[in-house]
Amino acid sequence: MDVDGDLKNLKLEESASMQVDSDGSYGVQAKGKEKEELTETMEKLNIEGSSSSNFKRKPVIIIVVGMAGCGKTTFLHRLVAHTHSSNIRGYVMNLDPAVMTLPFGANIDIRDTVRYKEVMKQFNLGPNGGILTSLNLFATKFDEVISVIEKRADQLDYVLVDTPVDTPRAESPTTFMSNMLYACSILYKTHLPLVLAFNKTDVAQHQFALEWMEDYEAFLAATSSDHSYTSTLTQSLALSLDEFYKNLRSVGVSAVSGAGVEAFFKAIEASAEEYMENYKADLDKRRAEKQRLEDKEARSTSMMDEEDEEDEEEVDDDYEILTEDEDVIDEDEDEEVAKVFPLM
Repeated sequence: MDVDGDLKNLKLEESASMQVDSDGSYGVQAKGKEKEELTETMEKLNIEGSSSSNFKRKPVIIIVVGMAGCGKTTFLHRLVAHTHSSNIRGYVMNLDPAVMTLPFGANIDIRDTVRYKEVMKQFNLGPNGGILTSLNLFATKFDEVISVIEKRADQLDYVLVDTPVDTPRAESPTTFMSNMLYACSILYKTHLPLVLAFNKTDVAQHQFALEWMEDYEAFLAATSSDHSYTSTLTQSLALSLDEFYKNLRSVGVSAVSGAGVEAFFKAIEASAEEYMENYKADLDKRRAEKQRLEDKEARSTSMMDEEDEEDEEEVDDDYEILTEDEDVIDEDEDEEVAKVFPLM
């Protein structure tokens, strides 16, 4: 398979059941109610404007990430079902090239562009290497994905592409700390609001995790029976992450039963407001700084090119074009010098 050829013919197919109508409707909604919701959202996000009709609201992007086996696909399926039942306009992306089947329809599916097993075969890779390479190949066309979403921005409320943590596995203090470090890494790497979703609460409730996050002594008590190096390191890390916990939104959810989904979307809305108030200003500042450095580098490169051209012109001027008579005189001078200073 020619992977590059597939990428050149990127197909962003949309399932018929998930498609948004060209007039912006998703299901049967009253226009008056939609205007009221839009106005209320603008007020929440502190966005000023002469009227709601001339404001193009951007959808909230929900990126679901987490440890293997924590129920990401099932959780996303629950979110998709919730958007359907609540008349919320959603747009779904699947970025897992190795998933065999999806329990929901995806508007954009990486598997339509990159074939995971063919990538493994062509580049002689294992499963993990195949996934990473497939994602890298898809990333080369991600500007087209963004363009597709931007065209539908005024027709969407959410793009479903968070961090659900597997609650039963997190009952181990060491595994819990591993998950918290993972979440911390994502938060500080992306510079975006993060909601920590403890999944599978139908199997194990998440109150113990909330208690460990709020009470350092309670977490120490849970690790007191273990005197290994790992346990000591876990205790030290828990103290370091105390400030991280204070600014983190967390909810318990069940992808199977649907419990906690309403609370999850409320946390997402609060995170969207936080983004507009705090994160966006910092993002705009970093973008401006990046643009300033790129412009500075471009000007520096341009000046260097001009200097190189001037140097080349000076070098050309140093070389005089001699006439035949002048060339004969130079040869006579060379002979006279040779007579005065004969070679030994």
